[in-house]
Amino acid sequence: MLTILDLRNSNTTPFGAGGLQRPAFDTSSLTEKVKNVLADIRQNGDKAVVKYTTQFDGVALDNFVVSEAEINEAVSLISDDLKQAIEQAAANIKAFHSKQLSPIEIIETMSGIQCWRKSVGIEKVGLYIPGGSAPLFSTILMLGIPAQLAGCKEIVLCSPPNKEGKLHPAILFAAQLVGITKVFKIGGVQAIGAMAYGTATVPKVYKIFGPGNQYVTYAKQLIQQEGVAIDMPAGPSEVCVLADDTAVPAYVAADLLSQAEHGADSQVILVSTSESLVEKVQAALTEQVVLLNRKETAIKALDNSKAIIVTTLDEAIDLVNEYAAEHLIISYSNADAIAERIVNAGSIFIGNYSPESVGDYASGTNHTLPTNGFAKAYSGVSVDSFVKKITMQKLSQQGLQSIAKTVVKMAEAEGLDAHANAVKIRLN
Repeated sequence: MLTILDLRNSNTTPFGAGGLQRPAFDTSSLTEKVKNVLADIRQNGDKAVVKYTTQFDGVALDNFVVSEAEINEAVSLISDDLKQAIEQAAANIKAFHSKQLSPIEIIETMSGIQCWRKSVGIEKVGLYIPGGSAPLFSTILMLGIPAQLAGCKEIVLCSPPNKEGKLHPAILFAAQLVGITKVFKIGGVQAIGAMAYGTATVPKVYKIFGPGNQYVTYAKQLIQQEGVAIDMPAGPSEVCVLADDTAVPAYVAADLLSQAEHGADSQVILVSTSESLVEKVQAALTEQVVLLNRKETAIKALDNSKAIIVTTLDEAIDLVNEYAAEHLIISYSNADAIAERIVNAGSIFIGNYSPESVGDYASGTNHTLPTNGFAKAYSGVSVDSFVKKITMQKLSQQGLQSIAKTVVKMAEAEGLDAHANAVKIRLN
């Protein structure tokens, strides 16, 4: 189960060798393979996409465009209960994200000088949705809804086909629910390349969103270097639980396992001032993990994971802020006050009745979040992720006259006479 680090009588830090290092993969083994696939896609387009879909996904497709008939068939295959669940989640996500839209506010910085900023949706965006063992149709809601709210004109979705050459029905249902019509049965590096460079069939986009395996992650990093924007740096999924004796051990164990089942390279962390709670959580983990369908994956993830016992709450908060978890659950007395002291986290879940899985699916917040410590500097996906902010200014003649001396003086001091002249010529 969790490796225990007891720091109560220690001057050492949990970070560094043997401590809270994130699981990492060696990209050197990926470099040549990923670069070769991207180069082939750039040069040969659809032909290369078909080749790699056959090679990596094990299915030969003459046409990887999802047809309207396929979408209609998928909708008919989804149970009413699942449809209602997806629709409820979509409604909550839309309600939360719609409040992120703000009207234009014109600021008059001086008499006759008006400044404002407008948000413009990125015209073309690409969404990558993993398939495989866990088809993440929930991610379509998390990305498609803010993209629609932002006003993106073209939204492209790629997801890997199964051996029958189809996408999971829930993926297609979610796509049509949020109004995405350009859906392609393409996975892996070839999907990232197709959206980054464009092919005869797949439109080129300006920014790519969505999670993926280490190949997809590395492909996104490479195309970013070539000028195509991506949502954020990505690493394996993770959760940190800050808990004391007011926490329910079974709940804490369930939260840790809900993240551990994502992948063998996921990491879960328990931070507590209570040795007895840690022991109870360990016992609950042992009981619960054997019941999971993905227990082998979860057990491997637990090998990367830690339970850390500290002396004081202040120490615990410092540790949590330094770790900067993708997901942080606070199951602690006075959890609301503690949450106010957290400055580094992707998303925070407050109290014993706020499991991380609710945020993953349906509370309304976004589950596309910074991992690997990037929560120190990055935010999760929001409507802002899909827009550009363009500043504007408009000066009257009086406005220019009132600010002219300031601009001329500064420009001349920097030795930029043409800048100064652009103002002076208007005064004369």
